[in-house]
Amino acid sequence: MKTVFSLLLGLALTLPAHADVPADEIPFYAMSLVGSPYRLGGTSPESGLDCSGFVGHVFREAAGVTLPRDSRAISEAAQPLAPDELQPGDLVFFNTLNRAFSHVGIYLGDDRFVHASSSRTGSVMVSNLKDRYWRERFDGARRIVAAGASDVAAAE
Repeated sequence: MKTVFSLLLGLALTLPAHADVPADEIPFYAMSLVGSPYRLGGTSPESGLDCSGFVGHVFREAAGVTLPRDSRAISEAAQPLAPDELQPGDLVFFNTLNRAFSHVGIYLGDDRFVHASSSRTGSVMVSNLKDRYWRERFDGARRIVAAGASDVAAAE
């Protein structure tokens, strides 16, 4: 049976549970924010989001999980994954500022991810991991695990 999320994307996906939340809530809510404005340091869809503000907002609203504020700290608080283990709702990290784990997005499946890209693009958008820019900057994947995930930031 396809989920609402997979129907929207035209994909047949099996989604993992994150923090005891219905499996498609994280990617579904993340997709609902496509087009929201980008703002460096932003944490609100109304006034703007940066990449970690976007991911933090999605996990807080869709899963009740508080994540650290920056992408590097999020990467350290999450469980590493091999690229072939990626499932919708997992996190993907990139080196975009000559710094490891300087950008983060939410994996959607089918090599796509949603993220608050940059002031140049100006909004939350969907990109493809196979695009040369992202492929060359890929730093790895992580999963926010359910055990103790209600406040991941407290574990720092």
